[in-house]
Amino acid sequence: MIYSHEVQQMCCVAKGANHGPAPIPEEGKWVKSKEITDISGLTHGIGWCAPQQGACKLTLNVKDGIIQEALVETIGCSGMTHSAAMASEILPGKTLLEALNTDLVCDAINTAMRELFLQIVYGRTQSAFSEGGLAIGASLEDLGKGLRSQTGTMFGTLAKGPRYLEMAEGYCSRIALDKDNQIIGYEFVHLGKFMDEIKKGTDANEALKKVTGTYGRFSEEQGAVKFIDPRKE
Repeated sequence: MIYSHEVQQMCCVAKGANHGPAPIPEEGKWVKSKEITDISGLTHGIGWCAPQQGACKLTLNVKDGIIQEALVETIGCSGMTHSAAMASEILPGKTLLEALNTDLVCDAINTAMRELFLQIVYGRTQSAFSEGGLAIGASLEDLGKGLRSQTGTMFGTLAKGPRYLEMAEGYCSRIALDKDNQIIGYEFVHLGKFMDEIKKGTDANEALKKVTGTYGRFSEEQGAVKFIDPRKE
């Protein structure tokens, strides 16, 4: 350690106050974190790339400073899916500091890692007040049955109006219009459940019927006068 000449000439003054860091909530406990191993929690957040053409939602479950679980969801850039595959392999097993200083291939995923780091080290996690935290695998609960990201995709033009393409429930196969040509409901196919049925050997047409549902007023009795395919009409 090198001291400047000015510091070397100073006299010693005792340091009095030393109360340590303020405690942060972690998995149902108040923790004064001094080392990276003091940090635990599950949280998720969003990152974006420099040109803001793609985004990543990253979910991490950290126990004693080590990432035990990572869920990477991306949208916007085709190359991000390959980056997500690599990030899901890279992140588990690393400390938070290692992950923060590791190239996760895609800038959006790197940014998400930065934002999550801030949440976790300041005690702003989803599991801050959950005693014992959340089990490894908890992030998959957000995906629901079929383990597929809940994605909303809508398109609209001034000339032709809105089209619902994908909702949280699944792929929109038809939308219902009332007498004023306004959307009052939609039919959806849960693609995750559909693939599960196909894997079990269910006939494709039968599987499609089982996983198709509707939302809103999707019948003539409820005021629907026209049904259109949002991808063709």
